[in-house]
Amino acid sequence: MPLPAAFYLRPAREVARDLLGCLLVSRRGPVVTAGRIVETEAYLGPEDAASHAAFRPGSHTLFYGRGGRAYVYLNYGLHWCLNVIADTADRPGCVLIRAVEPVVGRAVMARRRGVPAGATRLASGPGNVTRALGLTGRENGADLAHGRLTIEPPDVPRRFRVAVGARVGITRARDLPLRFWIAGHAAVSGPRGPGVSPRTRRARGQPRPGPRTPAEPPPRGQAARRGTRRRRA
Repeated sequence: MPLPAAFYLRPAREVARDLLGCLLVSRRGPVVTAGRIVETEAYLGPEDAASHAAFRPGSHTLFYGRGGRAYVYLNYGLHWCLNVIADTADRPGCVLIRAVEPVVGRAVMARRRGVPAGATRLASGPGNVTRALGLTGRENGADLAHGRLTIEPPDVPRRFRVAVGARVGITRARDLPLRFWIAGHAAVSGPRGPGVSPRTRRARGQPRPGPRTPAEPPPRGQAARRGTRRRRA
């Protein structure tokens, strides 16, 4: 039984936290795959500089609509990313699904990814989530309470600690504590320890975040500067 529509009609922060432990279920013909959500990130309205609501007009129809629908977009022409629209109409916000733990159809998910079925991080990272579950732009706008892509309540008690920290892979609004994950879970794609801001992480000698997620475009002129450096080399 999928989560009711009312579950999503709340601020993105709340939805992002409460999605942890829920099951993301994909149906492609007779094939069913599913994963337990272990990591999410909340993106807010235009006040959040890293949100598509701030700079991607093409997303506004979904962003400003009623919560409970899928927002799927292509990251730099390479990877599909699945988001869940949150809150009531005219209150934009969404939740990026960053990682799931496979629970149904692991062998199929591994084949889609081209990795061993026993891989710990089989569906870790936004692009790997969609590959493993067979999701593409066809799911953009899907009603998550009906149809072939749904989110269902947790199948086991939520006996885990929720960690909170800064979002990863972005350069705007980096210090907002809008990333949520099951503390210590092996399938989490980003740092798995206690939540810390990027500034604190660097002060402790930890590595910088990896490549940007599609929540924002590359800084203007960055590609040109890289090309200049290559020519000078």
